[in-house]
Amino acid sequence: MAIVKVIEVIAGSEKSFDDATQNALKEAAKTIKNIRSIYIQEMKANVENNKIVSYGVNAKISFEIEGSVQ
Repeated sequence: MAIVKVIEVIAGSEKSFDDATQNALKEAAKTIKNIRSIYIQEMKANVENNKIVSYGVNAKISFEIEGSVQ
């Protein structure tokens, strides 16, 4: 059985929620291998003058621990 670990990260974007999610994954992938899934727990947008100026996500990223038995 493989061992899977979950970390929680917060990421943002000025473009979209999708872009914020990609940013979370891209940054996590710099130091984590074997990423298996990303779960968006929360989404938030900041508003100025009745327009969305930035998007944010609180994401849980799961990855398989290297050397764990499947």
